[in-house]
Amino acid sequence: MARKRKKAAKKRPVPTNPTLYARVKEQAKRKFKVYPSAYANGWLVKTYKAKGGRYRMGTGRKRK
Repeated sequence: MARKRKKAAKKRPVPTNPTLYARVKEQAKRKFKVYPSAYANGWLVKTYKAKGGRYRMGTGRKRK
């Protein structure tokens, strides 16, 4: 008999300053023709960290 496993929540980096992250994300969307792309996301992370943003490990957004 097969047992069903409960899916574990994936831990992923979550920005600690969502306002700053959103602002930088909008800049990335304007700067790059293709978003999301590896270059655009790399630029986003680099710029976000340069402006003082940090990440924490979490499960993402809280669902209501």
